Amino acid sequence: MSLPSPELPAQLAAAVEARLSGRPQAMLRERARRLSDGYRARQPTLETIRDESDALAYAATRMPATYAAIVTALGRLKEECPEFAPQRMLDAGCGLGAAACAAATAWPGIAEIALLDRSALFLRLAAGLMRDGGPAAAIETILADLAAPRATDAAPFDLVVAGYALTEIAESELPAVADRLWAQTGGALVIVEPGTPRDHARLMGVRSRLLALGAHIIAPCPHQAPCPLPAPDWCHFSVRLARRRAHRQVKGADAPFEDEKFAYLAVGRFRAASPPSARIIGPRRANKTGVSLTLCADKAFRETFIPKRDKPRYEKIRRKDWGDPLRAPAEEI
Repeated sequence: MSLPSPELPAQLAAAVEARLSGRPQAMLRERARRLSDGYRARQPTLETIRDESDALAYAATRMPATYAAIVTALGRLKEECPEFAPQRMLDAGCGLGAAACAAATAWPGIAEIALLDRSALFLRLAAGLMRDGGPAAAIETILADLAAPRATDAAPFDLVVAGYALTEIAESELPAVADRLWAQTGGALVIVEPGTPRDHARLMGVRSRLLALGAHIIAPCPHQAPCPLPAPDWCHFSVRLARRRAHRQVKGADAPFEDEKFAYLAVGRFRAASPPSARIIGPRRANKTGVSLTLCADKAFRETFIPKRDKPRYEKIRRKDWGDPLRAPAEEI
């Protein structure tokens, strides 16, 4: 099964570009630069997105990479659980709805989408983008803070996605947020975060909390044991996406693509049908004699080298890359 394309769907990209049309490029570039500075300084989005121009600069420069990371993580969930077919989805901390659009790409049959965010500005723009370029699903908006308890009588969602949302939650509040996200999950919960050591460490804390609540790890880990990676390494992945013209203009970038590093966790109230025996958790290193891989396998981290002369083993992995699962028995890898 191939992963979904990391590129923004054409209709959604067109809806973003239509809203950018007519706005001064210099102003948008300055807003994008300020947003980028705030992102690197880990300022809360609510503080950096002050008006619609800020939100649109964010849409042009960050939404494509956010979508690419989330749709890739959802593709991994679908890869492990091909029978999973969610009908109702919650985009928790939705921003401009990148996770909702990614979920609809992975599962076009999604019929109901709830967008939850603490920013009324984001919710309004996200709903507009869903209407003009998003999925053919019923859209509900919920103005709420992930970190604040709230009463709800809604039935659990088949799919809950928190994309780049927990990074803004205070560490002391993460356990309670994890509890609430899990309580709203009837099927699968997917969390996607920046691919930094800090965010990976925080995600591992959430992972432990979810395991204690009875969640089953679906991806990326091929096991339910504690993360075996030795410090200072951390588990993260990368997706390459092409930059559209509006993206390059607002970002002031010349390169036609960018690589988004991300960490993710997919858990479920069900188990994966056939869990992989290992997952590649680093870039492959190939040379004329073979390929070296960094693996998470059998509750352990290890490096392995597969020489080209070992044709049966080499043929199994020669097209595999960073993030891919390996289905062969561990002794064959």
